[in-house]
Amino acid sequence: MPSSASAAAVPVADCAFCAIAAGATEAEIVLEDETSLAFLDFRPLFPGHSLLIPRAHHETLADLPDDLLPTYFGNARLLSVAIRDAMGAQGSFVAINNVVSQSVPHLHTHVVPRVRKDGLRGFFWPRSRYESENEIRAAGDAVRAAIARLG
Repeated sequence: MPSSASAAAVPVADCAFCAIAAGATEAEIVLEDETSLAFLDFRPLFPGHSLLIPRAHHETLADLPDDLLPTYFGNARLLSVAIRDAMGAQGSFVAINNVVSQSVPHLHTHVVPRVRKDGLRGFFWPRSRYESENEIRAAGDAVRAAIARLG
């Protein structure tokens, strides 16, 4: 995993989000600092739905340098409260897709205002239960083993 912003990725010429970060494409910017910026999604789930991106091109969360994590996720936390308050919502949904369902291959965090009974269900797709306690334990064991290998 990357550990330093000094190895920051170079902006990608055909990346829509790099173009926004460079100011070459217009967007409704709602937050910006030296490492990241957030703008309104042009196809929002609800008004106020914003995308937070790192200014440098990093495709997935795993690619984001360690020294950007505190600022990036501090901004995600700030947006989760600000968007909730600004839109008169009860809460927010914060999500990141990595590769699968990632419409633009540049890390982006969705921050969506939410109210009860707003029509969104779960994680936007059908959910199912584990078939057995053994299946639950096996999944848990697999995740814990992967964490041990990575950490």
